[in-house]
Amino acid sequence: MKVTGKVHFIGQTKVISDKYQNRELVLMTDDKYPQTIPFQLSQDKVTLADNLKLGDVVEASINIRGREWKSPQGEIRYFATLEIWSLSYANASAQPQAPAPAPAPASSALDDDDDLPF
Repeated sequence: MKVTGKVHFIGQTKVISDKYQNRELVLMTDDKYPQTIPFQLSQDKVTLADNLKLGDVVEASINIRGREWKSPQGEIRYFATLEIWSLSYANASAQPQAPAPAPAPASSALDDDDDLPF
C-alpha cells in the first residue's frame, strides 16, 4: 500500500533495546478531508527520514501490522502499526539533487592529438 503526504512531523530515533529502534514520521494527506497519519520506521529504516524536511511531499510504501496483547488482568487489546518500508519524494523536482557535472571543455581540431576519424 502507498500513501502520499506532506511531512508534518519527524520524530527522533528511539533506541528501545540493543536489538530494536524506531522513529515516528507523521504525514498529512492532501485529500478533500486531509488526514494527519502517524507512521513508524523501524530498525535500519529509521534513516529514511534523515534528510527529510517539514513540508516535503513524499510517497511512503507501508505495511499494516496488527497484534493482540493480553494484560496481566486478562484484558485483551488490539494494536495496529503503519510501518514504512520505503520512502521517496512524490515528485522528482522536489528531491534534492546533486549539481550537474561541469561540461567538458570544447576541443578544437587543431589541438587533437589522436588519429581517430571522428
